[in-house]
Amino acid sequence: MNILVTGANGQLGSELRKISDRFHSFRFFFTDVADLDITNPEAVNDFFKKNKIQIVVNCAAYTAVDKAESEESAATLINATAVGYLAQACNKANATLIHVSTDYVFDGCTWKPYKEDHFRAPASAYGRSKVLGEDAALTAHKSVVIRISWLYSSFGNNFVKTMLRLGKERETLNVVYDQVGTPTYAADLAQVIMEIVKKAEQNDLKTGIFNYSNEGVCSWYDFAREIMQLSGLKCIVRPIETKDYPTPAVRPHYSVLNKALIKKAYGIEIHHWKNSLKRCLTEIRFEQ
Repeated sequence: MNILVTGANGQLGSELRKISDRFHSFRFFFTDVADLDITNPEAVNDFFKKNKIQIVVNCAAYTAVDKAESEESAATLINATAVGYLAQACNKANATLIHVSTDYVFDGCTWKPYKEDHFRAPASAYGRSKVLGEDAALTAHKSVVIRISWLYSSFGNNFVKTMLRLGKERETLNVVYDQVGTPTYAADLAQVIMEIVKKAEQNDLKTGIFNYSNEGVCSWYDFAREIMQLSGLKCIVRPIETKDYPTPAVRPHYSVLNKALIKKAYGIEIHHWKNSLKRCLTEIRFEQ
């Protein structure tokens, strides 16, 4: 089967590329904007026809959360309009669309893990663009939307990489403790996506929206402390409130995702975030 992976130079796309040689029955097309502009519907349709695409894993996204507050149209173009173009192309080709969404579709004002059917109420421009992206993805006849939170990887720029850098540069660091959720290791997510891809190949696809992150719950403060401890860094992490670290975009205060549905539908086991963090830090040390 021919698989198109968009946003292939990002964290998730890079993790998919890393494991792609394990899946010999699939032919992968890894693209980024220089190879395929998904905001151009003609280019998308031409790429599908030329390469006979059967599955799309859409990792492309506008992820500059704060910048989106002043560039909402740009965020919406990539996170929603382009997703619609991919969905249309999938329908023409009878292809499957796997699309990645975010916990930012919720306002974070509850204290119970979010289920897939919980009312969406984004509090930021980025979140609004991703809500529209979910709706666009679901117009594909065969679509899977995977909602994730706090993505990190040994590839690209992310919270883990930032903490490692600052932990080496500073003696103390302030990190918010009143935003609670669960980290998602992109390598684990890549494996789950390939399980879904295999189900699509077997015509056993479960469609709809699914939540995914690693197991467990923590604050950004807890996450940062664990990074320092596991890395042997002496930097002291101090807890602060969100109001002490103002940002242009509102972050959800609570965005823990209930993952019962994806575990049941696809029979997957999910690693605890602390164990996955250890593996990621090992990868980072190896790459250095």
